[in-house]
Amino acid sequence: MTVDSRIRSVPTDQIAATAAEVDREARFPTESIAALRAAGLLGIGLDETYGGPGGGPTEVVAVVESVAGACASTGMIFTMHVVATQTLVAGTDGPADGVKADVLRAIAAGDHLATLAYSERGSRSHFWAQVSRAIADGDGVIVSADKSWVTSAGHADSYVIASGAPGSDDPTTTELYLIDARAPGIEVLGGFDGLGMRGNASSPVAFRGVSIAPERRIGGAATGFGLMMSATLPWFVLCSAATSVGIAGAAIAAASAHVTGARFEHLGSSLADIPGVRARIAEAKIRHMQARALLYEVAAEVASGGAGAQLGVLALKAAAAEMAIYVTDQAMRACGGAAFSRHLGLERQFRDARAASVMAPTTDVLHDLLGKALTGQDLF
Repeated sequence: MTVDSRIRSVPTDQIAATAAEVDREARFPTESIAALRAAGLLGIGLDETYGGPGGGPTEVVAVVESVAGACASTGMIFTMHVVATQTLVAGTDGPADGVKADVLRAIAAGDHLATLAYSERGSRSHFWAQVSRAIADGDGVIVSADKSWVTSAGHADSYVIASGAPGSDDPTTTELYLIDARAPGIEVLGGFDGLGMRGNASSPVAFRGVSIAPERRIGGAATGFGLMMSATLPWFVLCSAATSVGIAGAAIAAASAHVTGARFEHLGSSLADIPGVRARIAEAKIRHMQARALLYEVAAEVASGGAGAQLGVLALKAAAAEMAIYVTDQAMRACGGAAFSRHLGLERQFRDARAASVMAPTTDVLHDLLGKALTGQDLF
């Protein structure tokens, strides 16, 4: 199956069918992930080196946008899987690179779900700074770390984890490791009961004296920060923005359908006949189109290594996150009281849209980093 055919085969109907239930019960969307596996989409972005279908940033964000439009929780799980996968690719030396290459082949086959474990309570939204420190243990290391907001906690097959490099006290001198989720010393500390994206199983995870063999280090010694900046950050920004665009697009579609069908029987007109209602939806669509255009522009820049890639990456997530908040607010207002019930799905999208602005790197952090870049200052 070609990349284009896989993009067209995103099982949005299957994913959407359980979205409300996943949100209401705050449960992991097992059926949706199974549908993505069956559609061959867990390996999107992996080339034939590992048995994948290929696809670059533009193709990947198209899939994420569709998935998130059907269910934001599934979109976030898929986002973190893609980002962990691409980070692993960046730190793997080809198909003979032992366990890392084996995991990539399993991902391409649809048999493996990955996720990231970067953020720590001590460094909060500065995911690139690690409070924990790995301890040398022969050729390998032992890691003890308290990770917060780990998507797919308890459901992923592996964690791409960051920790301070052995022998260093610099929070940005880090290493990345691929940890089997079944390894001894890993404990998921409770479930996730959040405002939005309630099925993404984002929970704190304790890693206690986890022994990591040398072949599970991703990249070279003390290269974690570089991999975070060159692989993790751009892929996360792209996929997070695609999630926001997908949520907003779904909200506009739901609002448009409702105002068209909702009738004032005594007047013989619909909500869509009110100019103010049409204006809200029109402005929402304008903002959605602007952010979506930026998303695909930055995806193309990242794919080509263009000169505008860095600024685009710093601007994109903030732009898309704030757009989704605005769009879902306008959709709620356009639909009136009906939007506050669950049957339209808008109140769920309204809540889901708010996650991206506070997800590391937050909108505030990105504004600061972009300002530094524009004024010639060091980002970190």
